[in-house]
Amino acid sequence: MLRSLYSGVSGMRSFQTKMDVIANNIANVNTTGFKSSRVRFQDMLSQTVSNARGATTGGLGGVNAQQIGLGVSVGSIDTVMTVGAMQPTNRELDFAIEGDGFFVVSPVADEDGNFDVGEFGLAVLNYTRDGAFYLDHEGNLVTSSGYRVLGYESEDEFEPIFDDIDSQEPELIALTIPPYYDDDEENELESFSIDSSGVILAKYRQEDQVRVIGKIAVAKFSNAEGLEFTGGNNYRVSNNSGDPIFGMSGEYGFGHLRQGYLEMSNVDLANEFTEMIVTSRAYSANSRSITTSDEMLQELLNLKR
Repeated sequence: MLRSLYSGVSGMRSFQTKMDVIANNIANVNTTGFKSSRVRFQDMLSQTVSNARGATTGGLGGVNAQQIGLGVSVGSIDTVMTVGAMQPTNRELDFAIEGDGFFVVSPVADEDGNFDVGEFGLAVLNYTRDGAFYLDHEGNLVTSSGYRVLGYESEDEFEPIFDDIDSQEPELIALTIPPYYDDDEENELESFSIDSSGVILAKYRQEDQVRVIGKIAVAKFSNAEGLEFTGGNNYRVSNNSGDPIFGMSGEYGFGHLRQGYLEMSNVDLANEFTEMIVTSRAYSANSRSITTSDEMLQELLNLKR
């Protein structure tokens, strides 16, 4: 009976963890780019009362082992990396990745506002599916948390060709759309656009041609589910995610950028509410097993009267 008490406790503890995950999923149903989580259970150790025996020469058949389970534990908490629905916003700095890939952002930059992977290392990089970007007063492309959006610098100010980029050793920079070209206040920015491949095009007042400012970088992983949440819709590399593979949207298996859209959460409310009901009932059943075991112990104690 003591075993049943502890089995019930382990079940209640495990289902409480599952309820925590479900509640977090529901709370983030409208979070941009949020990826839901799921909980998987596994049985704990079993106490062997009698070992299995094979058939004997005397004609007796084999006998199976007798084992009593000792409860349940949380086997894993997985991140479901399915793509969420695209929501149109018609905002020029809202982007969604249609397919695989993450935007690369970082809170670190040098004194000039630039970013170099070789100098700062991959440890300071963050990755996000939240493509709601902004321009600060200096023209820096940033996230809502102020993280700098990283990309590649254009070799030619008029031709968006990036064939010389090595995807294994990228030279990432913090992207900036200057409000004035060459700090000339008379040559101010009139308009800019970012196409589906991430190329940033800008038109300045005194320029006849559209200039190529740079290109937004994207990254993917061999095991994206292994990324760790860091808050603020960001992820970071873990020991099981694999190293990031950098590239450009629309090439080599990377998803396409969709300007004027945001990726919504992939939380399925119908599934979450169903799981909530099942979890609540399972929690109650485990508490009932504890109550029943307690009543049986009480009957045992009453035998001495």
